[in-house]
Amino acid sequence: MEFWREHGTRATARLIRGKLGDAVAGRGVFNPLEAVPSVAERSETVPQIYGQRFLSQQPLQTYVIPQPSLPRVSLVTDSIGSDSLFGGVGTALLFSAQLAKRMNATLRVVTRTEAPNPSNAWQILNAYGIELPHEIQFAFAPLIEESPGVSRTDAVASPGLDIYPDETFVTTSWWSTAAALPSVPHDSIIYLLQEDERMFYPFGEERVHCEQILRTEDIRFVINTQLLYDHLVASGLPHLSRTGCWFEPAFPKSLFHTRDREPGGKKRLFFYARPNNPRNLFHVGLTLLDRAVNEGILDLEQWDVFLVGKDIPNVSFADGSMPQRCEGLGWKAYADLVGTIDLGLSLMYTPHPSYPPFDLAASGAVVVTNRFANKQDLSRYSPNILCAELDMQALLDALREGIALAGDAQARSRNYAANGLGTDWALAFEDVLQSLTAAR
Repeated sequence: MEFWREHGTRATARLIRGKLGDAVAGRGVFNPLEAVPSVAERSETVPQIYGQRFLSQQPLQTYVIPQPSLPRVSLVTDSIGSDSLFGGVGTALLFSAQLAKRMNATLRVVTRTEAPNPSNAWQILNAYGIELPHEIQFAFAPLIEESPGVSRTDAVASPGLDIYPDETFVTTSWWSTAAALPSVPHDSIIYLLQEDERMFYPFGEERVHCEQILRTEDIRFVINTQLLYDHLVASGLPHLSRTGCWFEPAFPKSLFHTRDREPGGKKRLFFYARPNNPRNLFHVGLTLLDRAVNEGILDLEQWDVFLVGKDIPNVSFADGSMPQRCEGLGWKAYADLVGTIDLGLSLMYTPHPSYPPFDLAASGAVVVTNRFANKQDLSRYSPNILCAELDMQALLDALREGIALAGDAQARSRNYAANGLGTDWALAFEDVLQSLTAAR
């Protein structure tokens, strides 16, 4: 009856004839009760279905306002919540701040998945001693989920995001770039690319969309590390040699340095533990540590083990001992912990070295990580970073070597003195900023 009321007699008759035809053709027994869809089964438009599936790419809703006396740089990211600040988001904030300083511009932080917390932004800038000449602005451009019968226009409570005619936008992922492309001039977009984001996905629709964004040739790319830049150019993105440039991250000694420890205490091992980020190979690393304990390579009478990350399960090793879990650390608390570590284990199944190996090596620790593609040897960053093939025996051998090096104070100290890691973010971004501002 509901279908008849909504669609009329002719549509109901066509539906019944179709069902009867299926039954006669042997495609099942016709049940009149199945012919009437419920209200919950009403159809949705193709844009609605697409929009629900790829919500993160929802275009920014913008409107243009007159250009004020100062230009503006808008950083577009998912969140600057406490759980999001480490690594890439922190770098994006530092880069955008330095770009705004260079342009004598106002910096605006635009978030999409949760309202921005200004204190979190200041926490990072203060930790690195970065002062801005103008007050930071914050804006929330939320993703709006559409419901059947409700358009996104009806659902949006605010008029959208105000933009200047000559504003610069720093995007931080392929999906934030996809959201900006329909809404702002393409030549105003700087895509800060810090990983081969195609590797976030199996071969499917997300990967297709990501690849399409990475192939965009009328935006500018800034790429985190030469290793990643070289990999991207060689793996089907040759236009980046024309539209992209790269920088090496910095690790200021004011934040990353060795901390005093109690004499005679146990040595400390740091494992970067993110079970819900597949590229960090959580279960490979956990199995490696368990085998090292079981085979006597890692003596827990002499070592304390710290699992540092997010969503870490309550785990015990082969001997029944339990590592310490460290989650939700603030920026300074994280650096303070890293400064007490002797040996790190940090895996990353992508071309980028990732930040924890650099954080640890910059703070005086030895680190074991894995090789991948052109990421074969990281000794130019620090001789205390050991790379191994992603093979359990090779990783065990590297862990054994790392334990020995961590216990050799003289060799470890010599390697630390030979670090090639940068220590000044202003210098790290200098060539990139010159290139970007000269092109405007």
